[in-house]
This record gives sequence, C-alpha cells and structure tokens, in this order.
Amino acid sequence: MADVRPLRLTSELSVENLVTKKNGRTISVCIPARNEAATIAPILLRIKRELMDAHPLVDQLIVMDHESTDQTAEVASECGATVISANDVMSQFGPALGKGDVLWRSVEASTGDIVVWLDADLASFTAQYVTALVEPMLNDDSITLVRANYLRTLHGEGDEGGRVTELTARPILKLLYPELSHIRQPLGGEYAIRRDVAQAMPFEIDYGVEIGLLIDIARTYGVDSIAQAELGVRTHRNRPLTELHEQAIQVMRAALTRDVEIDLHSQITVRPALNIAHNMSTASAAGQ
Repeated sequence: MADVRPLRLTSELSVENLVTKKNGRTISVCIPARNEAATIAPILLRIKRELMDAHPLVDQLIVMDHESTDQTAEVASECGATVISANDVMSQFGPALGKGDVLWRSVEASTGDIVVWLDADLASFTAQYVTALVEPMLNDDSITLVRANYLRTLHGEGDEGGRVTELTARPILKLLYPELSHIRQPLGGEYAIRRDVAQAMPFEIDYGVEIGLLIDIARTYGVDSIAQAELGVRTHRNRPLTELHEQAIQVMRAALTRDVEIDLHSQITVRPALNIAHNMSTASAAGQ
C-alpha cells in the first residue's frame, strides 16, 4: 500500500505566503447552488473580501446555479461572484441532472489551475477552508486531490453528522477499497482538485460524484497523491433521512460499479445452517 499522507491540522502558511507560492498558477472557487439564497452570501463575501480584494489568492469565484427558484443568483451576483447557469454549460448534454453533473460543468466553466469546490449551505465557513485546501497543492506538485476533514454536527450540535458517510461511504471503502479507509470525510463537499486531473476523470452525475472521484483518482494517480486538510467543525443544513436514503443509494452505486475485483467471502466468517452443521459434526465424528 502507498504511504498515507499525514493529516494537515491547519493551513501552515499565511495567506500572503500562499499568494507567493502560486508562482503564476491560478485558483478558481466553484460553488454549486440550488435555492441557497439564505446561506450563500456570507461565504461569498468572505472569499471576495479576504481572498480576492485583501489578498489575491483566489482568481475566480463562480456560483454554478442549478435551476434555483429563489434569489440565489441575484444574491451571489451582488456579493461579487460570477453566476453561471449550470444548464448553459456543455448544453449539448442536456440540462444538469444532479450535483455531480453541476461539478463537471463547473470544471468546463472555470479556468483555474486548481479548482476548489465548496457547498453553499455552510454556516461554519471561514477563509481557512480555502487556504487549507489549496496549501498542499501549492507546496507539492504530486498532490492531485485534497479532501477536507472536520467534525460534522447534527442540527448544530455534537459530532453525529455525516450519517451517509459513517453508515455507507466509509464502510464501503473499508470493505472494497481498504487503501482509502483512512479518508475521514469521503463525501464532504469541500475539496480541491487540479484542473488537469478533473479534466481526465469521469463524473457521476449525482451524489456519487465524491466517492467516484476519490476511487478513480486513487487508481489513476495513487493513494499517496491524495491529501487531507483539517477544517475544524463543519456546520450546515442537515437533511432528513428521506433525502439521505436516495443519497446513500447513489454513493453505493458509484462504489460498487467500479470493477471491484475482490473476494468478500475471504473477509467474512459465516456459520452454516444448523441442520447442515449437525450433519457436518456427525460426519466428522464418524471419520475419527
């Protein structure tokens, strides 16, 4: 197994130093959004003020609007973001069908050498979300993907969030892709990817996108090309179980359809039916 890169506890460099580390490389922050007018403004304003106006770390701030019926597009534009309708990008493929499809189109719509994706409903966002995600890539050209790690709250309390992560994604990784079992938040919406890597990967069109990219990048570039960055505590809008049910199915489908060649029976101890077990015991005694 490849060496596992250590978890980065915080961004170790100041924003000024990160700007210097860019060396001509560009960074795009892309936020997929659908009816997020109530939560998106503080995220955009922090990025615009702290990472664009005060320090030129982020070169492009894009909101990929996916058929919002509220004021998401208007709010995002007022906050200084470039708002792009997801359906208008790669339109020859028809309208965007889900989150993964929107992320795929965001790669086409953006120009940065590094693409940072953020969810639009974060209540805990700080500028360090971006700096911690891009730092490993600015320091090490071999890093292809940086995934966030954080404690995930449930309804604003404790650390019991990330229910699909803990009950579906991580168990699947442990069983089928144990080399990736150290990834603590395989489904979180905050991560960074190199443009050339994103352009070379297929994208699941729905909530299977994160685990699909994780597995495919590990296979193509190696597990040791994936880093993790500690972002503290993540607070966002928790979804009801009825919505998580479909999300879990999409995650399982993405993981199970990637040509897994592994004998799960070798990992499981199964007791035989009792009538067979008794026959086995009788046969064994008779042979002694």
